[in-house]
Amino acid sequence: MGLLTFKGGIHPDDGKRFSKDQPIKALLPTGDLIYPLSQHIGAPAVPVVKKGDQVLKGQMIAEAGGFVSAPVYSSVSGKVKALEKHFNPTGTKVDCIVIQNDGEYQEAEYAPVKPLNEMTREEIISKIGDAGIVGMGGAGFPTRVKLSPKDADKIEYIIANCAECEPYITADYRRMLEYTEDLVSGMRVILSLFPNARGIFAVEDNKKDCIQKLQDAVSEEPKMDVKALMTKYPQGAERQLIYAVTGRAINASMLPADAGCIVDNVETLIGIHNAVINGKPLMERVVTVSGDAVTEPGNFLVPLGISHKELIEAAGGFTEEPEKLISGGPMMGFAMVTLDAPVTKTSSSLLAFKEDIVKKSPETACINCARCVDVCPSRIIPSRLADFAKRQDEASFVAWNGLECVECGSCSYVCPAKRQLKQSIGSMRKIALANRKKK
Repeated sequence: MGLLTFKGGIHPDDGKRFSKDQPIKALLPTGDLIYPLSQHIGAPAVPVVKKGDQVLKGQMIAEAGGFVSAPVYSSVSGKVKALEKHFNPTGTKVDCIVIQNDGEYQEAEYAPVKPLNEMTREEIISKIGDAGIVGMGGAGFPTRVKLSPKDADKIEYIIANCAECEPYITADYRRMLEYTEDLVSGMRVILSLFPNARGIFAVEDNKKDCIQKLQDAVSEEPKMDVKALMTKYPQGAERQLIYAVTGRAINASMLPADAGCIVDNVETLIGIHNAVINGKPLMERVVTVSGDAVTEPGNFLVPLGISHKELIEAAGGFTEEPEKLISGGPMMGFAMVTLDAPVTKTSSSLLAFKEDIVKKSPETACINCARCVDVCPSRIIPSRLADFAKRQDEASFVAWNGLECVECGSCSYVCPAKRQLKQSIGSMRKIALANRKKK
């Protein structure tokens, strides 16, 4: 049987050799912790502490600001130093809570947990929502909302996104190897909510050790399977993953639930395990620190709120001053303007490169080669959509299915003219979506 995949996509240098063999190291912070109130899609969290308050590790410091929102918890014990604006990893100044770490890590007392089989559906979903779990692969959608579709009986597949197709990032890879049981436990929790669903661990075939370990772990789980995916970018994009695993196609106007699917990232599933089985809120995550400008690339289990500067120090510093810093992967991540930004719930990696290749590649005229069309996983025409975007022709952009773009960057990667197709299309797509909401 052939490997599961989709049409289109690219094969960039994955860069995973820098950090894939580095076990996860726990890292304790030395400086202040900064917690943005917006670490998720939806309404910002609302502070429930004030300057001067003493807090414990695991104590809620900001509550959900609405139905589509998520609370924030302190990952250390200490004193609330300030409520003020700071840069987040994307370079935007946002409202934050600053906590001065006392280095003692005194932990809050958590509510007692019940065995999973004694909990109601409402109790499980409430535990996940109260713990502040969001999509930790980058989207940041509150998991409580995702696990509350209109009709739970119509959900047929719970897909664990174990692809990690983004180059350089190996955080999920190490999680799968080192926290296999926690990952399977998280899937078990979700399956308890959906009586007609099967759990699928979808793993790219360049992670054969993970495939084997997961197969061993689910061998006695009647409702779980492991599926091998072709190694290709963007295999982990939600729509492409659903199509590869189930053969069902969804578009920009649909949700995965419309195709009977729910997709969750590796880190999210482990967060669900910690919340429901251990009764602990979301306070930490694994982050990859890599790139050719990093002295000792690795994978670090870090408390949320820690500075990216401390991540670089933990990785031995820079071999030379990098020209490019990226939060997330090189294809879909964000260029960073400062290392004085905190790790958030959606921070998967910090990459540092000696050269800014994109900056040194001047854009020239389109030669109509159609390479962008060949690789586009959404089966649209990036070169034409970029022209519409450049002319601010929103009507034509929408008519030519510009909203179907998943902003994976495959088109920009293969373009011989070095056109910034993804950036142009992405900007116009955001404008079109914003205008659609106004109507």
